[in-house]
Amino acid sequence: MENCPPKKRIGIVGVPPLAIIRQLEMAGDTIFDLDEPQVKQDIELASSYLPRVYCAILRTVVVNALSLKPDLIYIDVGPGKCDCALHTATILTDILPQTTIIQTRNQDRTDFGTPLCTALMPLVDKISAITRSVQSARSHPELPACPPSAGFWGVPPRDFSLLSLFPDSTHVFGWTRCMENKTPDNQAMEELFNPHIPTVFFAQSFCAKTALARHLANRHPHGLYVDCDVTAGNSTKAKIQAFLELAAEQKGAGRGRPSDFCLLSGALGALSTLSSLLPPVV
Repeated sequence: MENCPPKKRIGIVGVPPLAIIRQLEMAGDTIFDLDEPQVKQDIELASSYLPRVYCAILRTVVVNALSLKPDLIYIDVGPGKCDCALHTATILTDILPQTTIIQTRNQDRTDFGTPLCTALMPLVDKISAITRSVQSARSHPELPACPPSAGFWGVPPRDFSLLSLFPDSTHVFGWTRCMENKTPDNQAMEELFNPHIPTVFFAQSFCAKTALARHLANRHPHGLYVDCDVTAGNSTKAKIQAFLELAAEQKGAGRGRPSDFCLLSGALGALSTLSSLLPPVV
């Protein structure tokens, strides 16, 4: 009887090329998405290796890698991820000598579609399904698109609790949509948004995508720019909640003109006053 090769514990950072995902699926290896919290460890564990001005996602990668010590880590360091991931790969190579670190540059161009981004389902479930789909080379099942009532543009947040503030009919844009399409280096898709729905443009603090998020929010007739670091605090959640609720009220009252939404977005900048008038967001 032939001995089967032992299954490996594989960490992935970003979106590995499809060829690698197919290889891992065929081998039956266990895949850990190191971008997401996998262990109950303080993120300060990463501070000995990465500056605190690195985004919380890459600091989470380091914490996960130190705790899990995978046999191998595939880390995307191309334009589909970020320059900081390249430096993180160098650091991981030094601090984890027993782990093989393989740098990838995902430039896949085959469109897999984005049915999850436009489906009717809670946004937490929607983005969780999108991040899980990175571990599979299979095509997405067809799902009917729902009429959108709001938009979420950006990357999957480290703190998924802020996604619970959005209606089930939220459409997803930005790099998260590129993830589902399995083309992370897709600038045209990343810059896409729907100007007819109130949209929150989100980025992790200290991430280079904060520049694009804020720029697109300023171009959008009713967009709101938000960033947060490790967790989304009550003020951030209150800001999003107020924006979505007031946008829905204005639409219901027939006052959904672009100028109304622009004024609303600007007014929410003074959150210290506004958040004190809102009930706590749990």
